[in-house]
Amino acid sequence: MLNSLDLEGRPQDTRVVVAMSGGVDSSVTAALLKAEGYDVVGVTLQLYDHGVATHRKGACCAGQDIYDARAVAERIGIPHYVLDYEKRFKEAVIDRFAESYIHGETPVPCVDCNVTVKFHDLLGTARELGAKVMATGHYIASRPLPSGARALYRAREEERDQSYFLFGTTSEQLDVLRFPLGDRSKAETRELARKFELAVADKHDSQDICFVPTGHYADVIERLKPGAAEAGDIVDLDGKVLGAHDGIINFTIGQRRGLGIAVGSALYVVQLDAARRHVVVGPREALRTKSIALRDVNWLGDGTIDAAIAGGGLDVFVKVRSTRAPQPALLRRLDDHYEVELIGGEDGVSPGQACVFYDAGEGQARVLGGGFIKSAAKERRTARNESAAPAVARG
Repeated sequence: MLNSLDLEGRPQDTRVVVAMSGGVDSSVTAALLKAEGYDVVGVTLQLYDHGVATHRKGACCAGQDIYDARAVAERIGIPHYVLDYEKRFKEAVIDRFAESYIHGETPVPCVDCNVTVKFHDLLGTARELGAKVMATGHYIASRPLPSGARALYRAREEERDQSYFLFGTTSEQLDVLRFPLGDRSKAETRELARKFELAVADKHDSQDICFVPTGHYADVIERLKPGAAEAGDIVDLDGKVLGAHDGIINFTIGQRRGLGIAVGSALYVVQLDAARRHVVVGPREALRTKSIALRDVNWLGDGTIDAAIAGGGLDVFVKVRSTRAPQPALLRRLDDHYEVELIGGEDGVSPGQACVFYDAGEGQARVLGGGFIKSAAKERRTARNESAAPAVARG
């Protein structure tokens, strides 16, 4: 008998709650576990006011997706529940997203959603339903360790790996979470969907930020926080005013286009100073970051993080953007916070983003944890001295 959940005992005696978003991945997860004999219950969360996004490609947990999840549950013969989490989602994810942008950060709302809603609140619901484990359609692997605990590993298919968004999962949560697709490719998942005759077999993938119907983040922030888009100055690295802007929420670190200034050379956003409402711009090489201060660090490695970094720090690989490959770094403690020294430097590192730790840079490396970027120390230079470091190719 197949056992996608690494559980002892008969599958039919084990209740599993599957978080069903209405997409092909979670649908296949539910169908696969049902086929293996588990007592499967599907749960879909209604997370936001889906009226404007019901027919939009890329929306997850919206009207059409709830309909699709219900249809899949009926097709494979499992009970299905829709839970209204709109208030919780707004407080824990959407409002924090807006506040982060207002403070000059570039947030990752999917991490907040996983930590606060899906892997906290929904896990509680799963327990109330009598489930032994909860499964999702994320592309990440979970495997038992000799100690009996479980560890996270990057997905087999690198371009599908979602470990960047799941670093905040706790060891206690890993005991009851399972990810049956972590060792499968997307092509295999879609083939399974066709085998199970699921109508979502060829459905498009959802976008990361589900509650931004138009893709215009500033519009959402202005609606949530009227007056958030305060005008200010665009300045160079010396503080010289080059132009004006209509709100720092319209800019992100590393942005080149849409600055509205012309100085004869390419300029990039290198810093967002919310206190002074300054968008600081500079040459491409000014984007290079050497060290990162972290907050809200979650450790998933063996023992404690302080024991792991004792003696000068721990050599790790880190991702500072979801689309970038892991890079070598040194994890250490500095005063009252943890810091990552990027061995080769990185471009466009932004406060608010995640920095995720791995034990290797390639393959199905183990996820050691991560934290949110509190600040990024760049190689200091002025607009008059732009040759302090060579340009670094952006990922």
